[in-house]
Amino acid sequence: MNLKERLNEEMKRAMKAKDKGRLSAIRLVRGAIRDKEIDDQGELDDDGVLEVIASQIKKRKDALEQLRKSGRKELVEAEEEQIQVLQEFLPAQLSEAEIEALVAQAIEETKATSMRDMGKVMGKLVPQLRGRADNSVVSQIVRRKLG
Repeated sequence: MNLKERLNEEMKRAMKAKDKGRLSAIRLVRGAIRDKEIDDQGELDDDGVLEVIASQIKKRKDALEQLRKSGRKELVEAEEEQIQVLQEFLPAQLSEAEIEALVAQAIEETKATSMRDMGKVMGKLVPQLRGRADNSVVSQIVRRKLG
């Protein structure tokens, strides 16, 4: 079962269970997937769906910061619930130690020596880590290793 089919099945389960928060999160991500497919004029594979889910999580985390600053506790809880639901569809996240090992390997393979080579290192890592690590965390680790 591919990721889009899994989303459909989970949406049906949420409807039957009358779980409004879960249903809302799944519907929003399915809408984003549909929009991306229309923009790209083609079906998304699992990697494309993972990208959309990861971007939706990032948007919600950004919104979460703004909601916390404004003191909207009920909206903060709703966003946190949606983030939690969407993270279920991502592959298991890598630990910082695992990311550091992959960064070291990429630095060695690309023969990177300074911050000028960061683009080469990130270019090698991003496709490898898609959906398994937050790119901002990866970027921080690469900066630390190259800096």
